[in-house]
Amino acid sequence: MSTDRDTDEGTGGATDAARGREGRVRWRKSAAVAVPAVLAVGAMAVVVAQGALAASFAVSGTSFQVSSSKLSSKGLASYVQTDRSVDGKGHPVALLGIGEATLNDICQAAEVDTPLGTVVFKLTAGGPAGQVTASNLVIDGEDLDGDATFGTAQIGRDASTLDRVDGVRGEPGKFGLQAGDIEVVGVKSHAWSATGGNFRLKGMRVSVGLDGKKCF
Repeated sequence: MSTDRDTDEGTGGATDAARGREGRVRWRKSAAVAVPAVLAVGAMAVVVAQGALAASFAVSGTSFQVSSSKLSSKGLASYVQTDRSVDGKGHPVALLGIGEATLNDICQAAEVDTPLGTVVFKLTAGGPAGQVTASNLVIDGEDLDGDATFGTAQIGRDASTLDRVDGVRGEPGKFGLQAGDIEVVGVKSHAWSATGGNFRLKGMRVSVGLDGKKCF
């Protein structure tokens, strides 16, 4: 991650050696506020890569953007559920279970309020670095836009009987759908959570900034 900090503010008689160190690692003022969040996400990425992150947890009070130029999978299963934040507020979502997902690239961005103002926390991966892969990717989304091609689809199947994606099943009597091989081009989604086992994020980059751009 590469950001800028105003080296004139509060440095006074900084030595040449100190200036050299700052030249090698340049920080924005806003980054200092979000360092704990960046470290937390780094730790989360390691846990997710090990397949140890539970799919059920209290979500934050902020939804985030997820986008990809192309997503493909060997199966999809979906049903409606409610995510809850720590304050107990419910957020209705369409849970999308995607088995053995491959993405050309991925972008995740969220706006976070800080004492300095609203910053954009952004994570990107894939593209020139190679494809992003994940086993049993689960996205709790408010919406999903894109041009999709499905294999055999079953719409209206009881959510408790879904079997295209391991572990993705809803409550008995609830509406569900599933499909075989899928491909979605131009993926855009607003989500409350995303989890996956064996997540491989090639070329991962995390950035935080007051002037940061979101995914779309």
